[in-house]
Amino acid sequence: MSTFVTSLCLALTLVAVAPAQDDAPPERNAELAQFLQVQHDFWLRRSPVTQSYRGLKTNYGKWDRVTDAWARIGRDAAEVQLMLLDRNFGETELSASDQLELDLWKASLEQRVVDYRWREHRFPVHHHRGLHTFVPQFLSSVHRIDDISDAEAYIERLGGVWPMFREQLVTLRDRQARGVLPLAAGFPKMIAACRNVLAGAPFDGSKTDSLLLADFRRKVAEIVISDKDRTRLLAAANDALLQSVLPAYRRMIDWLEAAQENATNHGIWNLTDGDEAYAAALAHHTTTNLSADEIHALGLEHVARIHDELDAIAERVGFTGTRAEFFEHLRTSDDFYLPDTDEGRAEYLARVHAVVDEMRAALPSLFITLPETPLVVKAVEAYREKAAGKAFYERGSPDGSRPGTYYANLSNMRDMPTYQLAALAYHEAIPGHHMQISIAQELDDVAEFRRHEIYTAYAEGWALYCEELPREIGMYDDPYDDAGRLAMELWRACRLVVDTGLHAKRWTREDAVEYLRVNTPNSLSDCERAIDRYLVMPGQATSYMVGKLKIVELRARAEEALGDAFDLREFHDVVLRNGSVPLSFLERIVNEWIASKG
Repeated sequence: MSTFVTSLCLALTLVAVAPAQDDAPPERNAELAQFLQVQHDFWLRRSPVTQSYRGLKTNYGKWDRVTDAWARIGRDAAEVQLMLLDRNFGETELSASDQLELDLWKASLEQRVVDYRWREHRFPVHHHRGLHTFVPQFLSSVHRIDDISDAEAYIERLGGVWPMFREQLVTLRDRQARGVLPLAAGFPKMIAACRNVLAGAPFDGSKTDSLLLADFRRKVAEIVISDKDRTRLLAAANDALLQSVLPAYRRMIDWLEAAQENATNHGIWNLTDGDEAYAAALAHHTTTNLSADEIHALGLEHVARIHDELDAIAERVGFTGTRAEFFEHLRTSDDFYLPDTDEGRAEYLARVHAVVDEMRAALPSLFITLPETPLVVKAVEAYREKAAGKAFYERGSPDGSRPGTYYANLSNMRDMPTYQLAALAYHEAIPGHHMQISIAQELDDVAEFRRHEIYTAYAEGWALYCEELPREIGMYDDPYDDAGRLAMELWRACRLVVDTGLHAKRWTREDAVEYLRVNTPNSLSDCERAIDRYLVMPGQATSYMVGKLKIVELRARAEEALGDAFDLREFHDVVLRNGSVPLSFLERIVNEWIASKG
């Protein structure tokens, strides 16, 4: 065990036996609360990036380490923390709420250990996610500049880009030597994204600023400083871009151009121990023990159900053709698409705002607790729109100083049918991701780690549940909007089929694209982008439908058990006010709530 981890063990031991601070809520064990806070703070200190996401300005000019050695230290620390948890609280009688917190933290640590075991089966950089797009996204969206020291921290981060990329390139070459390369079809997108970052001044002599220089210039222009300081800061940023960002992205491009020659479009089964790695990925993302075969069968079952429901809507609107012809109608009719122009994009965003505002006004009929964090709606930035999905959410800071953001990818308006606009907004904004994540971050009666955890099956399951929830209060009065909701649920059901097909049943990329093309109304480019995403993120896509089905199951159980005493607003509060949890824990929480009502 490293000296670092030995020191950590000693430090945590001393904290564990120190007198507890009496600042925990009266129903919580003060010693456990303090112990969990210390362990949580250790992981927070390891990540300057996480600190910034939470609105903190500690280590504001730093990046996270990305080496395998740093990951190994994290694994060792998790094992030490697990040992200390058992030693200090294994025999302690705790209240139900304290036991839940201890068990949740223990599960989180155990997952860190498992994730380290399979780290070499993950792609550190791929077309959907990686340092090449993370750096500009983080600096533009997360790094605020409120004063001169923040500007200097931004410059320090620019200067740290090349050292961080250099670490990442070592890992990438190690993975490459083991035959672990991201998707072949994704390399052109990654190379293009890197070149987009290097487009403009000071990289190419252009009179137009590159996106990072433009972002820095805009933010510095908004703070009150002298012209001399502003000139100095801009010159320092210019130097850091040329001396750090430029070589970082050039080296990344060099590696990508060379590595793509050996890349394939196979699923994870193609790697050594690939089947076992995929089982671990499914367990990680779904927080269940469902096998690939079980998930595949579940997908086929729900694809058939949703097809039937879409057939009923086609009949309702008077469409007389086949299902395939109805899908082609949804895919191609100009009635469902705004112009691929700036005006069309502005109209799309305006309609999203209208949907969000209508839903916000209706929230009290469905929820007790409402979020305080503000929400904004934006189009995905040009530098990452080609590789990004059609929509996504980025959380705000816990103090509300950075709003949550719903991003819509409007690079190709034919990929953004208006009949899906409402369901997308419900998923990404309210009552979906923005509401769930913001409420979790605003909790004041749970351990801090529970405010920030993200379990994909819970978070995406909740957001998918929220696509259908507004239907209960009449939000889908247009049958085509309801068809859009069903088309999006169908997409998630198909994910169960194609993800397991690609990674467990050895489907080809072409097989999976064709399955989506035939069974959904989505465009061909939509299908191709989706499959390319699933290939580089094994198992992640299965979490949505698995999570929703569990929430629906638990709600039905509560309705049956409680009868007239069932309160939907209270059920939603139980789900939301415990933070993001594994599905097995969510079931435990709901079962305890049902029992308490009996």
